[in-house]
Amino acid sequence: MNFIEYDLLFESRNQLIEEIMNLDENMLNHRPVPEVWNIAQICHHLYLTEQVFTEAIAYGLRERDFNNIIQKNIYFVTDRTRKFASPDNISPSANPFQLSTLMDLLGESRDRLLQVLYDMDTDTILNRKKAKHPMFGDLSLDQWIELLSLHEQRHIKQIQEIKSSV
Repeated sequence: MNFIEYDLLFESRNQLIEEIMNLDENMLNHRPVPEVWNIAQICHHLYLTEQVFTEAIAYGLRERDFNNIIQKNIYFVTDRTRKFASPDNISPSANPFQLSTLMDLLGESRDRLLQVLYDMDTDTILNRKKAKHPMFGDLSLDQWIELLSLHEQRHIKQIQEIKSSV
């Protein structure tokens, strides 16, 4: 795997953990307004999203190489003024969470993703592999990984906003 993608994954996850590691259960499950997820729900959504991304990447790794994958503009996902509806399969539970549970879930999903990436053939070139993304269509696997990090960054900003509003 390209070191840039690897660094992006670790950088965003470390930042997420720093944002939540000292929060109590009340803060984790505090909903600033009814239509906004609380911090625990955001973390649960990130866990669910990473599972789906891992499955897509694993699928893409099994596919043949492609020479003409168009790189997409995935960076607009960091624009918090744009709202996106979360598909049901990655929508978080409404049940309250404890920090230890969230940390376990986030660790589990990241371990699964890294295992898939570490198990791939050493000669695999991620920008020559692809999987279909519901919003972007065919997306190269290197962009799947970058998008995962960008998505996490988007939600880190959301967490920071929630924390500063209390």
